[in-house]
Amino acid sequence: MVLGIDIGGANTKVASSDGRVVEITYLPLWKDVLLVEELSKIAERFKPDKLAVTMTGELADCFPDKRCGVRAIKQGVEAAFSDSMIRYVDVNGMLTDGSNVDELSLAAANWCASARFIAEEFEDCIFVDMGSTTTDIIPIVSGTQRAHTTDFQRLLYSELVYAGMLRTSIAALTDHVHLRGRICGIASEYFSNTADLNLAMGLIGEDEYTCETPDGGGKDVASAERRLARMLCADPGELGRGEMREVAEELHHAQVDRIKRAIKAVAEEYGLSRIIACGIGEAVVEEVAVIAELEITLVSEAYGKRVSSVFPAYAAARLMENALTHQ
Repeated sequence: MVLGIDIGGANTKVASSDGRVVEITYLPLWKDVLLVEELSKIAERFKPDKLAVTMTGELADCFPDKRCGVRAIKQGVEAAFSDSMIRYVDVNGMLTDGSNVDELSLAAANWCASARFIAEEFEDCIFVDMGSTTTDIIPIVSGTQRAHTTDFQRLLYSELVYAGMLRTSIAALTDHVHLRGRICGIASEYFSNTADLNLAMGLIGEDEYTCETPDGGGKDVASAERRLARMLCADPGELGRGEMREVAEELHHAQVDRIKRAIKAVAEEYGLSRIIACGIGEAVVEEVAVIAELEITLVSEAYGKRVSSVFPAYAAARLMENALTHQ
């Protein structure tokens, strides 16, 4: 088996090169997770012969800096998968055994595997991956990804937006909504997140609410709406059903608009008009494409929804398999 693993700060995703294995595990590194133990469970279940690793978890604030984060993740991987051939995806989308390399060349590289894989089929496009926490917006021109290679640089150039389907604070989307003919401020508190919003909007189901809830409460629609109402310092009974829906729709449009602005900026800079979208937020990116009048192709149409949700891990596995085939 050739397995790809994408180790993020909040979620660890695995996929086999044939797409039969697809798995997402909520693994918040900042909570003193015993990474070796958790990775060892994955290694024991799948026993891969070859492993391709990509990561973004080095940014978790349990690490003093990104170099230390990369080093800790590598140590965890190599201890857990000691019986496998291991290769890492670097920021150029290339595979390396990880020895004698600058740790930062492996940092925040999960989008690089996806972009390199997509660039082999679509020479000119914007690759967009909307996950639980962020949205990657990667320009691909003439079969080459043109994005900047650090998260800091990508934030500067609209290639990374900290807005995702589950873990984004509602207060990060906007500071107000329109209600009862007035502008109502939003509490700058982590009372609610986009998982609540998307559950209330019907964009995810309860089983897709895989992160922790802000208050430790339920993952049902009523609990999600209660947390959304608290963003207005209100209880659900203070808002009518119609008003609750209006608030949710305005918050949703605020997130769509934020992602649209970034995609439009990249599209205009590189003269691109087509989006290739993956991730659990494919539907939101599709909505953005319609509003922005851009052509869109969904990864799920070719590889299925499950693979789309873990595409960096799948792409890493495929890159590994292709490299072995051409040796």
